[in-house]
Amino acid sequence: MIDVVIVGAGPNGLMLACELALAGVHPVVLERHAAPTGEPRANGLVGQVVRLLDRRGLYARLSGENAPPSPLPAFTFGAFPLDLTMLAENPHYALGVPQAQLEATLAARATELGVHLRRGHEVVDLRQRSDAVEVQLADGTRLTCRFLVGADGGRSAVRRLAGIDFPGVTNDRSVSRTATVTVPASCLDPGTGGLVALGYGVVPPFQHTRTARGLIAWAPFPGRPAILSTTEWPDTPTSDGTPMSLAELRASVARVLGVDIPLGAADGPGLLRRLAGGNTRIAARYRAGRVLLLGDAAHVHSAIGGPGLNLGLQDAVNLGWKLAATVRGWAPSGLLDTYETERRPVAERVVMSSQAQSALIGPGDEITGLRELFAELLRKPEVTGHIAALMSGADIHYPADPADPLAGRCAPDVVVHDAHGPIRLAELTRTARPLLLDATGAYAEVAAPWRDRVDVVTGTLQGTAATALLVRPDCFVAWSAGDAGTLRAALTRHFGLPL
Repeated sequence: MIDVVIVGAGPNGLMLACELALAGVHPVVLERHAAPTGEPRANGLVGQVVRLLDRRGLYARLSGENAPPSPLPAFTFGAFPLDLTMLAENPHYALGVPQAQLEATLAARATELGVHLRRGHEVVDLRQRSDAVEVQLADGTRLTCRFLVGADGGRSAVRRLAGIDFPGVTNDRSVSRTATVTVPASCLDPGTGGLVALGYGVVPPFQHTRTARGLIAWAPFPGRPAILSTTEWPDTPTSDGTPMSLAELRASVARVLGVDIPLGAADGPGLLRRLAGGNTRIAARYRAGRVLLLGDAAHVHSAIGGPGLNLGLQDAVNLGWKLAATVRGWAPSGLLDTYETERRPVAERVVMSSQAQSALIGPGDEITGLRELFAELLRKPEVTGHIAALMSGADIHYPADPADPLAGRCAPDVVVHDAHGPIRLAELTRTARPLLLDATGAYAEVAAPWRDRVDVVTGTLQGTAATALLVRPDCFVAWSAGDAGTLRAALTRHFGLPL
Protein backbone atom coordinates (compact mmCIF):
# COMPACT_ATOMS: atom_id res chain seq x y z
CA MET A 1 0.00 0.00 0.00
CA ILE A 2 1.20 3.52 -0.82
CA ASP A 3 1.47 5.76 2.23
CA VAL A 4 0.42 9.02 0.53
CA VAL A 5 -0.81 9.86 -2.97
CA ILE A 6 -0.68 13.52 -3.94
CA VAL A 7 -2.83 14.57 -6.90
CA GLY A 8 -1.31 17.54 -8.72
CA ALA A 9 2.32 18.32 -9.56
CA GLY A 10 2.09 22.08 -9.21
CA PRO A 11 4.27 23.95 -6.70
CA ASN A 12 2.08 23.05 -3.72
CA GLY A 13 1.87 19.33 -4.46
CA LEU A 14 5.60 19.11 -5.17
CA MET A 15 6.48 21.04 -2.00
CA LEU A 16 4.36 18.66 0.06
CA ALA A 17 6.07 15.71 -1.62
CA CYS A 18 9.48 17.11 -0.63
CA GLU A 19 8.37 17.69 2.96
CA LEU A 20 7.03 14.14 3.29
CA ALA A 21 10.20 12.67 1.81
CA LEU A 22 12.37 14.65 4.23
CA ALA A 23 10.29 13.15 7.04
CA GLY A 24 10.84 9.61 5.78
CA VAL A 25 7.56 9.12 3.88
CA HIS A 26 7.89 8.65 0.13
CA PRO A 27 4.69 9.68 -1.64
CA VAL A 28 3.47 9.11 -5.18
CA VAL A 29 2.56 12.29 -7.10
CA LEU A 30 -0.02 11.94 -9.88
CA GLU A 31 -0.29 14.65 -12.56
CA ARG A 32 -2.90 14.49 -15.31
CA HIS A 33 -0.73 16.38 -17.81
CA ALA A 34 1.84 14.23 -19.58
CA ALA A 35 4.44 17.03 -19.38
CA PRO A 36 4.74 20.47 -17.76
CA THR A 37 2.44 22.82 -19.65
CA GLY A 38 4.82 25.78 -19.58
CA GLU A 39 1.77 28.04 -19.33
CA PRO A 40 2.77 31.42 -17.86
CA ARG A 41 1.18 31.80 -14.46
CA ALA A 42 2.72 33.32 -11.32
CA ASN A 43 5.71 35.56 -11.94
CA GLY A 44 7.35 35.18 -8.56
CA LEU A 45 6.89 34.69 -4.85
CA VAL A 46 6.22 37.36 -2.24
CA GLY A 47 6.01 37.19 1.53
CA GLN A 48 7.40 34.97 4.24
CA VAL A 49 7.46 31.99 1.88
CA VAL A 50 10.76 33.36 0.56
CA ARG A 51 12.32 32.90 4.00
CA LEU A 52 10.76 29.44 4.15
CA LEU A 53 12.43 28.43 0.88
CA ASP A 54 15.73 29.69 2.30
CA ARG A 55 15.17 27.44 5.32
CA ARG A 56 14.87 24.44 3.02
CA GLY A 57 17.95 25.32 0.95
CA LEU A 58 15.80 26.18 -2.09
CA TYR A 59 16.28 29.93 -2.18
CA ALA A 60 19.87 29.67 -3.45
CA ARG A 61 18.79 27.22 -6.17
CA LEU A 62 16.05 29.53 -7.38
CA SER A 63 17.83 32.87 -7.04
CA GLY A 64 21.36 31.81 -7.96
CA GLU A 65 22.60 33.73 -4.92
CA ASN A 66 24.46 32.42 -1.88
CA ALA A 67 23.42 35.28 0.40
CA PRO A 68 20.18 35.02 2.39
CA PRO A 69 17.14 36.93 1.10
CA SER A 70 16.76 40.62 1.89
CA PRO A 71 13.46 42.44 2.49
CA LEU A 72 11.90 44.53 -0.26
CA PRO A 73 12.27 48.30 -0.02
CA ALA A 74 8.82 48.81 -1.54
CA PHE A 75 5.69 46.93 -2.57
CA THR A 76 2.10 47.69 -3.44
CA PHE A 77 -1.28 47.30 -1.72
CA GLY A 78 -4.51 48.01 -3.54
CA ALA A 79 -2.60 50.06 -6.16
CA PHE A 80 -0.94 52.12 -3.41
CA PRO A 81 2.85 52.17 -3.21
CA LEU A 82 4.12 50.86 0.14
CA ASP A 83 7.32 52.46 1.37
CA LEU A 84 8.80 49.65 3.44
CA THR A 85 12.00 51.54 4.23
CA MET A 86 10.12 53.39 6.97
CA LEU A 87 9.74 50.15 8.96
CA ALA A 88 12.13 49.23 11.76
CA GLU A 89 11.41 45.55 10.99
CA ASN A 90 10.47 44.84 7.39
CA PRO A 91 8.80 41.40 6.93
CA HIS A 92 8.20 41.53 3.17
CA TYR A 93 10.39 39.51 0.80
CA ALA A 94 10.18 38.65 -2.88
CA LEU A 95 11.75 36.22 -5.32
CA GLY A 96 11.18 36.97 -9.01
CA VAL A 97 11.08 33.54 -10.62
CA PRO A 98 8.37 32.34 -13.01
CA GLN A 99 6.18 29.49 -11.82
CA ALA A 100 7.55 27.14 -14.47
CA GLN A 101 11.06 27.53 -13.00
CA LEU A 102 9.73 27.02 -9.48
CA GLU A 103 7.95 23.82 -10.52
CA ALA A 104 11.03 22.49 -12.31
CA THR A 105 13.21 23.15 -9.26
CA LEU A 106 10.75 21.50 -6.89
CA ALA A 107 10.32 18.53 -9.23
CA ALA A 108 14.10 18.06 -9.34
CA ARG A 109 14.33 18.27 -5.56
CA ALA A 110 11.48 15.78 -5.13
CA THR A 111 13.23 13.34 -7.46
CA GLU A 112 16.46 13.71 -5.47
CA LEU A 113 14.51 12.78 -2.35
CA GLY A 114 13.05 9.64 -3.94
CA VAL A 115 9.55 10.88 -4.72
CA HIS A 116 7.71 8.99 -7.50
CA LEU A 117 6.27 11.53 -9.96
CA ARG A 118 3.87 9.97 -12.47
CA ARG A 119 2.72 12.27 -15.26
CA GLY A 120 -0.20 11.55 -17.57
CA HIS A 121 -2.33 9.98 -14.80
CA GLU A 122 -5.77 11.46 -14.15
CA VAL A 123 -7.87 10.58 -11.10
CA VAL A 124 -11.49 9.88 -12.01
CA ASP A 125 -12.86 8.24 -8.85
CA LEU A 126 -12.05 7.46 -5.25
CA ARG A 127 -13.53 5.39 -2.47
CA GLN A 128 -12.68 5.66 1.18
CA ARG A 129 -12.30 2.76 3.58
CA SER A 130 -11.67 2.97 7.30
CA ASP A 131 -7.97 2.29 6.76
CA ALA A 132 -7.27 3.44 3.19
CA VAL A 133 -8.37 5.29 0.06
CA GLU A 134 -8.86 3.47 -3.25
CA VAL A 135 -8.07 5.68 -6.24
CA GLN A 136 -9.14 4.93 -9.80
CA LEU A 137 -7.28 6.46 -12.75
CA ALA A 138 -8.61 7.24 -16.21
CA ASP A 139 -6.72 4.30 -17.74
CA GLY A 140 -8.42 1.87 -15.35
CA THR A 141 -5.49 1.54 -12.94
CA ARG A 142 -6.38 1.38 -9.25
CA LEU A 143 -4.12 2.53 -6.43
CA THR A 144 -4.58 2.08 -2.70
CA CYS A 145 -3.09 4.57 -0.26
CA ARG A 146 -3.33 5.42 3.40
CA PHE A 147 -3.95 9.12 2.66
CA LEU A 148 -4.88 11.08 -0.45
CA VAL A 149 -4.07 14.79 -0.86
CA GLY A 150 -5.79 16.94 -3.49
CA ALA A 151 -3.36 19.59 -4.73
CA ASP A 152 -5.12 19.75 -8.08
CA GLY A 153 -6.19 23.39 -8.21
CA GLY A 154 -9.33 25.43 -7.91
CA ARG A 155 -11.38 22.94 -9.96
CA SER A 156 -10.12 20.06 -7.86
CA ALA A 157 -11.40 16.64 -8.88
CA VAL A 158 -10.32 15.27 -5.50
CA ARG A 159 -12.42 17.86 -3.66
CA ARG A 160 -15.46 17.02 -5.79
CA LEU A 161 -15.02 13.24 -5.48
CA ALA A 162 -14.58 13.52 -1.71
CA GLY A 163 -17.87 15.41 -1.46
CA ILE A 164 -16.36 18.56 0.05
CA ASP A 165 -18.35 21.74 -0.64
CA PHE A 166 -16.61 24.86 -1.92
CA PRO A 167 -18.74 27.78 -0.70
CA GLY A 168 -18.02 31.37 -1.64
CA VAL A 169 -18.89 33.95 -4.26
CA THR A 170 -18.35 34.36 -7.97
CA ASN A 171 -18.50 37.76 -9.63
CA ASP A 172 -18.41 38.73 -13.28
CA ARG A 173 -17.92 42.47 -12.83
CA SER A 174 -14.29 42.77 -13.91
CA VAL A 175 -12.35 41.88 -17.05
CA SER A 176 -8.57 41.45 -16.82
CA ARG A 177 -6.28 41.25 -19.84
CA THR A 178 -2.63 40.21 -19.70
CA ALA A 179 0.04 39.73 -22.37
CA THR A 180 3.78 39.54 -22.89
CA VAL A 181 4.64 42.60 -24.98
CA THR A 182 7.35 44.82 -26.40
CA VAL A 183 7.20 48.61 -26.52
CA PRO A 184 9.37 51.17 -28.36
CA ALA A 185 12.42 52.46 -26.49
CA SER A 186 10.78 55.89 -26.43
CA CYS A 187 8.06 54.44 -24.18
CA LEU A 188 10.53 53.39 -21.48
CA ASP A 189 11.62 55.71 -18.70
CA PRO A 190 15.44 55.32 -18.48
CA GLY A 191 15.54 56.10 -14.78
CA THR A 192 12.86 53.78 -13.41
CA GLY A 193 12.06 51.36 -16.22
CA GLY A 194 8.50 52.64 -16.07
CA LEU A 195 6.14 52.82 -19.04
CA VAL A 196 5.98 56.30 -20.57
CA ALA A 197 2.49 57.22 -21.77
CA LEU A 198 2.55 60.58 -23.55
CA GLY A 199 -0.33 62.68 -22.30
CA TYR A 200 -0.63 60.64 -19.09
CA GLY A 201 2.79 60.30 -17.47
CA VAL A 202 4.84 57.34 -16.30
CA VAL A 203 3.31 54.03 -15.21
CA PRO A 204 5.77 52.80 -12.56
CA PRO A 205 7.12 49.26 -12.87
CA PHE A 206 5.94 46.36 -10.71
CA GLN A 207 3.03 48.27 -9.22
CA HIS A 208 -0.68 48.49 -9.83
CA THR A 209 -1.69 51.93 -11.06
CA ARG A 210 -5.33 52.94 -10.74
CA THR A 211 -7.17 55.52 -12.78
CA ALA A 212 -10.84 56.42 -12.62
CA ARG A 213 -11.42 54.01 -15.50
CA GLY A 214 -9.42 50.96 -14.51
CA LEU A 215 -6.15 49.42 -13.43
CA ILE A 216 -2.86 48.88 -15.25
CA ALA A 217 0.31 47.02 -14.25
CA TRP A 218 3.66 47.06 -16.06
CA ALA A 219 6.25 44.39 -15.25
CA PRO A 220 9.56 44.65 -17.22
CA PHE A 221 11.20 41.48 -15.90
CA PRO A 222 14.97 41.33 -16.50
CA GLY A 223 15.98 38.70 -19.00
CA ARG A 224 12.47 37.78 -20.08
CA PRO A 225 9.52 39.42 -21.84
CA ALA A 226 7.73 42.26 -20.13
CA ILE A 227 4.14 41.70 -19.02
CA LEU A 228 1.40 44.30 -19.33
CA SER A 229 -2.03 43.86 -17.80
CA THR A 230 -5.21 45.85 -17.35
CA THR A 231 -8.41 45.45 -15.35
CA GLU A 232 -11.69 47.15 -16.23
CA TRP A 233 -15.27 47.07 -14.99
CA PRO A 234 -17.37 47.34 -18.15
CA ASP A 235 -21.09 48.03 -18.06
CA THR A 236 -21.73 45.21 -20.52
CA PRO A 237 -19.77 42.08 -21.49
CA THR A 238 -16.93 42.92 -23.86
CA SER A 239 -16.11 39.46 -25.24
CA ASP A 240 -17.95 37.27 -27.68
CA GLY A 241 -15.80 34.27 -26.82
CA THR A 242 -13.06 34.92 -29.37
CA PRO A 243 -9.42 34.59 -28.24
CA MET A 244 -7.82 37.74 -26.89
CA SER A 245 -5.56 39.71 -29.20
CA LEU A 246 -2.82 42.27 -28.69
CA ALA A 247 -5.08 44.85 -30.31
CA GLU A 248 -7.69 44.17 -27.63
CA LEU A 249 -5.16 44.80 -24.86
CA ARG A 250 -3.95 47.98 -26.60
CA ALA A 251 -7.54 49.27 -26.75
CA SER A 252 -7.96 48.47 -23.06
CA VAL A 253 -4.76 50.37 -22.19
CA ALA A 254 -6.09 53.36 -24.12
CA ARG A 255 -9.34 53.29 -22.15
CA VAL A 256 -7.60 52.98 -18.77
CA LEU A 257 -4.93 55.65 -19.37
CA GLY A 258 -6.80 57.83 -21.84
CA VAL A 259 -3.85 57.62 -24.28
CA ASP A 260 -2.57 55.04 -26.75
CA ILE A 261 0.65 53.02 -26.34
CA PRO A 262 2.04 51.04 -29.28
CA LEU A 263 2.43 47.38 -28.31
CA GLY A 264 4.35 44.65 -30.09
CA ALA A 265 4.37 40.90 -29.61
CA ALA A 266 7.17 39.34 -27.57
CA ASP A 267 9.56 36.90 -29.22
CA GLY A 268 8.80 33.22 -28.77
CA PRO A 269 5.73 31.75 -27.06
CA GLY A 270 3.77 34.58 -25.56
CA LEU A 271 0.99 35.11 -23.08
CA LEU A 272 -2.40 36.38 -24.21
CA ARG A 273 -5.02 35.94 -21.53
CA ARG A 274 -8.42 37.39 -20.74
CA LEU A 275 -10.15 36.64 -17.45
CA ALA A 276 -13.72 37.68 -16.73
CA GLY A 277 -14.77 37.92 -13.10
CA GLY A 278 -13.30 35.87 -10.32
CA ASN A 279 -13.94 33.46 -7.47
CA THR A 280 -13.48 33.78 -3.74
CA ARG A 281 -14.02 30.41 -2.07
CA ILE A 282 -12.76 28.35 0.87
CA ALA A 283 -13.47 24.64 1.17
CA ALA A 284 -16.06 23.71 3.77
CA ARG A 285 -13.41 21.47 5.31
CA TYR A 286 -9.79 20.73 4.55
CA ARG A 287 -10.13 17.08 5.51
CA ALA A 288 -12.71 14.37 4.86
CA GLY A 289 -11.51 11.18 6.51
CA ARG A 290 -8.29 10.20 4.76
CA VAL A 291 -8.61 12.84 2.04
CA LEU A 292 -7.04 16.27 2.52
CA LEU A 293 -6.97 19.43 0.40
CA LEU A 294 -4.03 21.71 -0.28
CA GLY A 295 -3.46 25.07 -1.96
CA ASP A 296 -6.02 26.20 -4.54
CA ALA A 297 -8.00 23.01 -4.00
CA ALA A 298 -8.74 24.38 -0.51
CA HIS A 299 -9.06 28.11 -1.30
CA VAL A 300 -9.22 30.49 -4.27
CA HIS A 301 -9.14 34.28 -4.23
CA SER A 302 -8.03 37.31 -6.21
CA ALA A 303 -4.38 37.26 -7.28
CA ILE A 304 -3.89 40.92 -6.37
CA GLY A 305 -0.79 41.31 -4.23
CA GLY A 306 0.48 37.87 -5.27
CA PRO A 307 -0.53 35.93 -2.10
CA GLY A 308 -1.31 32.58 -3.72
CA LEU A 309 2.04 30.79 -3.51
CA ASN A 310 2.80 32.38 -0.14
CA LEU A 311 -0.37 30.75 1.18
CA GLY A 312 -0.22 27.43 -0.67
CA LEU A 313 3.43 26.56 -0.09
CA GLN A 314 3.11 27.28 3.61
CA ASP A 315 0.00 25.07 3.66
CA ALA A 316 2.23 22.32 2.29
CA VAL A 317 4.92 22.76 4.93
CA ASN A 318 2.33 22.88 7.73
CA LEU A 319 0.65 19.70 6.48
CA GLY A 320 3.83 17.81 5.61
CA TRP A 321 5.24 17.09 9.06
CA LYS A 322 1.83 16.40 10.57
CA LEU A 323 0.86 13.94 7.86
CA ALA A 324 4.28 12.25 8.06
CA ALA A 325 3.96 11.93 11.84
CA THR A 326 0.55 10.33 11.40
CA VAL A 327 1.84 7.87 8.79
CA ARG A 328 4.87 6.96 10.91
CA GLY A 329 2.75 6.44 14.01
CA TRP A 330 4.09 8.98 16.48
CA ALA A 331 1.61 11.81 15.94
CA PRO A 332 -0.24 12.86 19.08
CA SER A 333 -4.02 12.66 18.98
CA GLY A 334 -5.56 15.41 16.86
CA LEU A 335 -2.30 16.64 15.33
CA LEU A 336 -3.46 16.15 11.73
CA ASP A 337 -6.65 18.11 12.42
CA THR A 338 -4.56 21.15 13.43
CA TYR A 339 -3.67 21.53 9.75
CA GLU A 340 -7.09 23.04 9.19
CA THR A 341 -7.43 24.86 12.51
CA GLU A 342 -4.09 26.60 11.91
CA ARG A 343 -4.26 27.22 8.17
CA ARG A 344 -7.94 28.10 7.61
CA PRO A 345 -7.69 31.40 9.54
CA VAL A 346 -4.67 32.30 7.40
CA ALA A 347 -6.69 31.68 4.22
CA GLU A 348 -9.51 33.80 5.63
CA ARG A 349 -7.11 36.70 6.20
CA VAL A 350 -5.74 36.38 2.66
CA VAL A 351 -9.30 36.48 1.34
CA MET A 352 -10.02 39.55 3.48
CA SER A 353 -6.89 41.28 2.19
CA SER A 354 -7.59 40.49 -1.47
CA GLN A 355 -11.22 41.60 -1.17
CA ALA A 356 -10.17 44.86 0.47
CA GLN A 357 -7.65 45.52 -2.30
CA SER A 358 -10.22 44.66 -4.97
CA ALA A 359 -12.55 47.24 -3.46
CA LEU A 360 -9.80 49.89 -3.33
CA ILE A 361 -8.94 49.54 -7.02
CA GLY A 362 -12.52 49.82 -8.21
CA PRO A 363 -13.85 52.66 -10.36
CA GLY A 364 -15.87 55.64 -9.25
CA ASP A 365 -15.59 58.90 -7.31
CA GLU A 366 -16.54 57.22 -4.02
CA ILE A 367 -13.56 54.88 -4.30
CA THR A 368 -11.36 57.84 -5.17
CA GLY A 369 -12.40 59.50 -1.90
CA LEU A 370 -11.70 56.31 0.03
CA ARG A 371 -8.27 56.12 -1.59
CA GLU A 372 -7.42 59.66 -0.49
CA LEU A 373 -8.04 58.59 3.11
CA PHE A 374 -5.97 55.42 2.70
CA ALA A 375 -3.11 57.44 1.21
CA GLU A 376 -3.03 59.52 4.41
CA LEU A 377 -3.08 56.43 6.61
CA LEU A 378 -0.27 54.73 4.70
CA ARG A 379 2.06 57.60 5.51
CA LYS A 380 2.04 56.32 9.11
CA PRO A 381 4.71 53.65 9.75
CA GLU A 382 2.41 51.70 12.07
CA VAL A 383 -0.23 51.39 9.32
CA THR A 384 2.28 50.41 6.65
CA GLY A 385 3.78 47.91 9.08
CA HIS A 386 0.38 46.37 9.74
CA ILE A 387 -0.35 46.06 6.02
CA ALA A 388 3.10 44.61 5.30
CA ALA A 389 2.67 41.98 8.03
CA LEU A 390 -0.76 41.06 6.66
CA MET A 391 0.40 40.73 3.06
CA SER A 392 3.59 38.83 3.90
CA GLY A 393 2.01 36.46 6.40
CA ALA A 394 4.30 37.70 9.15
CA ASP A 395 1.31 38.28 11.43
CA ILE A 396 0.45 34.57 11.62
CA HIS A 397 0.04 33.43 15.24
CA TYR A 398 -1.11 29.85 15.67
CA PRO A 399 -3.00 28.89 18.86
CA ALA A 400 -0.44 28.39 21.62
CA ASP A 401 0.24 28.92 25.31
CA PRO A 402 -0.65 32.59 25.94
CA ALA A 403 2.06 32.76 28.59
CA ASP A 404 4.70 31.99 25.97
CA PRO A 405 5.26 35.14 23.85
CA LEU A 406 7.04 33.37 20.97
CA ALA A 407 5.02 30.13 20.75
CA GLY A 408 2.85 29.94 17.64
CA ARG A 409 4.91 32.53 15.77
CA CYS A 410 7.41 32.09 12.97
CA ALA A 411 10.88 31.46 14.35
CA PRO A 412 13.23 34.47 14.13
CA ASP A 413 16.38 34.32 12.01
CA VAL A 414 18.53 33.01 14.80
CA VAL A 415 22.28 32.45 14.42
CA VAL A 416 23.77 29.76 16.68
CA HIS A 417 27.39 30.22 17.76
CA ASP A 418 29.10 27.04 18.90
CA ALA A 419 32.65 25.68 18.92
CA HIS A 420 32.59 25.38 15.12
CA GLY A 421 31.49 28.97 14.51
CA PRO A 422 28.20 30.63 13.55
CA ILE A 423 25.42 28.79 11.75
CA ARG A 424 22.12 30.23 10.56
CA LEU A 425 18.79 28.68 11.53
CA ALA A 426 18.15 28.36 7.79
CA GLU A 427 21.03 25.90 7.58
CA LEU A 428 19.79 23.86 10.54
CA THR A 429 16.24 23.48 9.24
CA ARG A 430 16.99 21.97 5.82
CA THR A 431 16.30 18.47 7.14
CA ALA A 432 12.77 19.53 8.21
CA ARG A 433 13.24 17.91 11.62
CA PRO A 434 12.03 19.41 14.90
CA LEU A 435 14.82 21.39 16.49
CA LEU A 436 15.65 22.41 20.06
CA LEU A 437 18.05 25.37 20.23
CA ASP A 438 19.56 25.58 23.71
CA ALA A 439 21.87 28.34 24.89
CA THR A 440 21.97 26.97 28.45
CA GLY A 441 22.82 23.32 27.87
CA ALA A 442 20.20 22.46 30.49
CA TYR A 443 17.43 21.25 28.21
CA ALA A 444 19.19 18.55 26.18
CA GLU A 445 18.52 15.92 28.84
CA VAL A 446 14.82 16.82 28.89
CA ALA A 447 14.57 16.33 25.12
CA ALA A 448 16.68 13.14 25.06
CA PRO A 449 13.66 10.75 25.06
CA TRP A 450 12.55 12.37 21.75
CA ARG A 451 15.98 12.03 20.12
CA ASP A 452 14.54 9.85 17.34
CA ARG A 453 12.57 12.85 16.03
CA VAL A 454 13.97 16.04 17.64
CA ASP A 455 17.49 17.38 17.05
CA VAL A 456 19.24 19.39 19.79
CA VAL A 457 21.74 22.16 19.05
CA THR A 458 23.54 24.00 21.84
CA GLY A 459 25.36 27.29 21.60
CA THR A 460 24.93 31.01 22.05
CA LEU A 461 21.78 32.31 20.33
CA GLN A 462 22.01 35.55 18.36
CA GLY A 463 18.84 37.19 17.08
CA THR A 464 16.51 36.32 19.95
CA ALA A 465 16.22 37.21 23.61
CA ALA A 466 15.12 33.65 24.38
CA THR A 467 17.66 31.27 25.88
CA ALA A 468 16.02 28.24 24.25
CA LEU A 469 13.60 27.61 21.39
CA LEU A 470 11.74 24.48 20.30
CA VAL A 471 11.17 24.90 16.56
CA ARG A 472 8.60 22.85 14.63
CA PRO A 473 9.50 21.43 11.19
CA ASP A 474 7.50 24.25 9.55
CA CYS A 475 9.79 26.73 11.36
CA PHE A 476 7.18 27.95 13.81
CA VAL A 477 8.03 28.11 17.51
CA ALA A 478 6.48 25.38 19.65
CA TRP A 479 8.03 26.59 22.93
CA SER A 480 10.45 29.21 24.18
CA ALA A 481 12.49 29.03 27.34
CA GLY A 482 10.53 28.02 30.41
CA ASP A 483 11.04 25.20 32.87
CA ALA A 484 11.63 21.54 32.11
CA GLY A 485 7.97 20.74 32.71
CA THR A 486 6.68 23.14 30.06
CA LEU A 487 9.28 21.86 27.56
CA ARG A 488 8.27 18.27 28.22
CA ALA A 489 4.62 19.20 27.72
CA ALA A 490 5.39 21.02 24.44
CA LEU A 491 7.40 18.07 23.14
CA THR A 492 4.53 15.70 23.91
CA ARG A 493 1.86 18.01 22.50
CA HIS A 494 3.64 18.50 19.19
CA PHE A 495 5.75 15.38 18.73
CA GLY A 496 3.94 12.65 20.61
CA LEU A 497 5.00 10.32 23.39
CA PRO A 498 8.73 9.81 23.91
CA LEU A 499 10.62 6.62 23.18
